[in-house]
Parts: sequence; structure tokens; C-alpha cells
Amino acid sequence: MNAPLATILIVEDEPKLAALLADYLAQSNFHTAHIANGMEVIPAVRAAMPDLILLDLMLPGRDGIDLCRELRSFSDVPIVMVTAKVEEIDRLLGLQLGADDYICKPFSPREVVARVQAILRRAGRQRTPAENGLGFDDDQHSASYQNQRLDLTPVEFRLLKTLFSSQGRVFSRDQLMNSLYEDYRVVTDRTVDSHIKNLRRKLDAVSPDRELIKSVYGVGYKFEA
Repeated sequence: MNAPLATILIVEDEPKLAALLADYLAQSNFHTAHIANGMEVIPAVRAAMPDLILLDLMLPGRDGIDLCRELRSFSDVPIVMVTAKVEEIDRLLGLQLGADDYICKPFSPREVVARVQAILRRAGRQRTPAENGLGFDDDQHSASYQNQRLDLTPVEFRLLKTLFSSQGRVFSRDQLMNSLYEDYRVVTDRTVDSHIKNLRRKLDAVSPDRELIKSVYGVGYKFEA
């Protein structure tokens, strides 16, 4: 059985540009949907979650920045911001809206397709094969160690996956804080230390003879099997 086509939601109020993107994406075996008014985006996404959203910055009804904020309040769907205003790029990045990438107009449709393919590969929501006894399931937002499920909070899941994704790398507390909360709330060093303590306790309950998360004095933490 063939895998279902990934759906790309094109949020763009220029009909010719939207049609051009849809044609190029279709040639690369993507299914597409199109919305031209910002007011229609949130209801459409809640009704049928796409695999990726190409989100224009300037839209009638609601602008892309406002929409990106609301989308991130209930979904981690990949978002690519599209803008014709080069001066907005620093603002888009500085606000840390949660977009996965941005593209400036005018652009090559082939480049857009390549970006979409790369982001979907990175964001592939499948089970990560167990390595060193530790495995992750993004769909279930859960982790297991030594074939035993770990009872993790969403924050602990993100923290453990961040450490595990770069084994041996030392993460400062600031770097870890940036990965913890999707709403970019301000948290303290003690918050990170508290989550690390809880993670260690849950890992120790499964395998007390191995210390996977190590402290690096004066710097932060690293994952080391």
C-alpha cells in the first residue's frame, strides 16, 4: 500500500503565486490546499491538520505573525513563513514565533519544494529506533528505556530528547531552557536543575547502575551512555 501524500496548506492571497506553488508541489507528489484569507486559517487547521503550512506574512483578515502565534498554542505543525518584506526577517527570527523556516519573495518554486521536503524529513513524526536502550515516539510524545516506558511530562520529554539528540555535547542551562517551553516563558536555572533531577530519578528507577545525564561543573549537562 502506498503511503498517503503529505498535505501542504498554502496560505497566500496572490492567486497566481498560490497556483504556481501548488503545481510545483503536486509535481513532487504533495497534496495541497489553499486559503487566501487569514481569518479562515485556524478553523481549517483545527478541522484537518496539514503536514506543513506555507504561511504568507501579509494577509487579509489576520497577518501571518498573529496566526503563527495561535497555531503554536495548539500544534507543532511545521510552518514556513513567506514574506516580501526583507526588513521583517530579523523581526521574525527575533520574536521566536516558532516558525521552522522563512522564504523571501521573489523566490524559486523549486527552492520552496526543496525546503518543504527538507523540513518534513527533519520533522518526520515517527518512532525513533531505540539506541543505547532509549527510544522516542513523537506521535505519543513518550520515551522508553530498556523497553520500559518512562512516565515523562512534556517538558521532561523535550529535555531528554534534546540531550539525547547530541550525545556527548555539553548544553548550558540557557540552551536547555530554550528547548523546554514552547511559549518561551522565562524560567530560572533552578527550573532546569529540577527537571534534570526528575529525569535522573525516572531513569534510575529503570536502570540504577547507569548514569546517563552527567553534570559538567560550571557549564551544564550532557547525555552520555
